[in-house]
Amino acid sequence: MSKGLRLTEQWMQRALWLVAFVFAGFLIGLGGLVVQQLRDVEAPLTVEEFMNPAQVGKLRTEMASEQARIEGARTRLEQASQKHTVAQSNTRSARSTFDNWLATRQATARPEQDPELIKRTQGLEALERAERAALAAVEREQQTMLDATQAYERAKLRWDALQEPAQQAFADEVEARELRVFLYRLALTLPLLLAAGWLFRHKRKTADWPFAWGFIIFALFTFFFELVPYLPSYGGYVRYIVGIILTVVAGRYAIAWLQGYLARQKQAEALPDAERRQGMRYDLVQARLAKSVCPGCERAVDLKDGKTDFCPHCGIGLFNRCGACTARKNAFARFCFACGTAANTTLAD
Repeated sequence: MSKGLRLTEQWMQRALWLVAFVFAGFLIGLGGLVVQQLRDVEAPLTVEEFMNPAQVGKLRTEMASEQARIEGARTRLEQASQKHTVAQSNTRSARSTFDNWLATRQATARPEQDPELIKRTQGLEALERAERAALAAVEREQQTMLDATQAYERAKLRWDALQEPAQQAFADEVEARELRVFLYRLALTLPLLLAAGWLFRHKRKTADWPFAWGFIIFALFTFFFELVPYLPSYGGYVRYIVGIILTVVAGRYAIAWLQGYLARQKQAEALPDAERRQGMRYDLVQARLAKSVCPGCERAVDLKDGKTDFCPHCGIGLFNRCGACTARKNAFARFCFACGTAANTTLAD
């Protein structure tokens, strides 16, 4: 269609479409802020809200206490294990030294070395006692950690038993909350769609069409990106039912429009040539001729042979002769391209 427009008009059309999209962009931004605020209308939910508050507090305190005991025992166990490892190393080193010395003592069999034997034996025994004490500390911390872990697990089992019946109530409330938020979105989106439909029907061809189309784009964006993704599921029934309804409505509208269009075309094709031209727009006619399409019936016509003066489908005149210079010219042109003589045309702007 733009091929039939003046150059300045083409650029102004593009600028006005830019205005429409910019206007839609600001509306979308404002709508996004409003929709974002809708999320705060309903407070976030937790499972604990549906559990016994007294038992929740008691079990939470008990689990926290046992968890602290586990962490403390784990830390002390690490220290005790390290001390036990050091004690074992000291005992092994002392025993190795004692064994070597004892072998030398047996080889020499010198009586004066008996006090030294007693002293070394006592030292080795002291290291063994230290190793046993370190092992006992490790075992105590292991027992403490085991007791705390088992107590925590028992508390966790009681917590799970308390939480299980609350899960269903929580799920039901979340589903109801999602439905309420969806209804809030629907209450916001439905008036926008109705207003967009009214603008499409009455304002899309007026002087304010950029703002009408900008609002229409905004309403469609809000519908497809702020409403449709949040349709409640209920096992998919709602989504499929809504999809079926929208498809039926859109399909019925398309069928009715096509039938009406075909009826109007048949009525128009039955009118005399002069009457048919009166309702045609000049720019649209020129754009269709540029695409080798009949402006009357919108069927393809071969216009490159230089001989086709009438549409073979509907009979409307496409080319005629200039009354002044007899040059073959476009029958819808306002002036002859060869001599500039005004043509008798009644096409609308």
